[in-house]
Amino acid sequence: MILAVDIGNTYIVIGCIRGDEIIFVERLHTDPKKSELEYAISMKTVLEMYGINRKELDGGILSSVVPPLTGVMERAAAKVIGREVLVVGPGVKTGLDIRIDNPAQLGPDLVVGAVAATEEYPCPLVVVDLGTATTFTVVNGKKQVMGGMIMPGVGVALDSLISRTSQLPKISLDPPRKFIGSNTVDCMKSGVLYGNAACVDGMIARIEEELGASVTVVATGGMARYLVPYCRCKIQMDDALLLKGLKLIYRRNQ
Repeated sequence: MILAVDIGNTYIVIGCIRGDEIIFVERLHTDPKKSELEYAISMKTVLEMYGINRKELDGGILSSVVPPLTGVMERAAAKVIGREVLVVGPGVKTGLDIRIDNPAQLGPDLVVGAVAATEEYPCPLVVVDLGTATTFTVVNGKKQVMGGMIMPGVGVALDSLISRTSQLPKISLDPPRKFIGSNTVDCMKSGVLYGNAACVDGMIARIEEELGASVTVVATGGMARYLVPYCRCKIQMDDALLLKGLKLIYRRNQ
């Protein structure tokens, strides 16, 4: 069994994988101010919640898009499992055929997501990661990573809207009562949810137009559950996509 950790700008996703089975997926808030001991305690607590003995862990793997936290979490995970963990980065075998201008610039999270998606879903495909940023990773029919798009995430856009306007309140992302809102809160909910969903639909349509083929769309990330129900294109949600990718990369480097 291995410990898999994916560090994002808003959440740290933690999971344990035994064979092909993902035992659990949990999220911690990303906090660069925490020490490696604090993170080690948090990970140990999560393992105990699921009744997992640390001695059962044979290894660990970590990916990160938050450089100041990479070393901290690497050492914290090593304390928990009692051995070094593999960090996704240069020199690590992924099995991906990356055809962008500078392959080294492809973020670890995009690498991990593409590794899992190309293994589990038919190509061509698009991985839509709905997190702090909304990213689209495009893989063609030959399983080559062609590139993608990056745009502000749902939460980032909403926070910016609220902070830059005087009369718009903070809102939850509960569904609006109807599409055409009749009060400020419902107007905001409709704009955020339906507006971002329409953006995803539009981006997928343009990708298919450029590729000249239909694509499989796989969505992951903390905001996926809020947004995907409002999209009109067919999207497969996979909350554990990054953990699956980390599992595959770990095996390819053993």
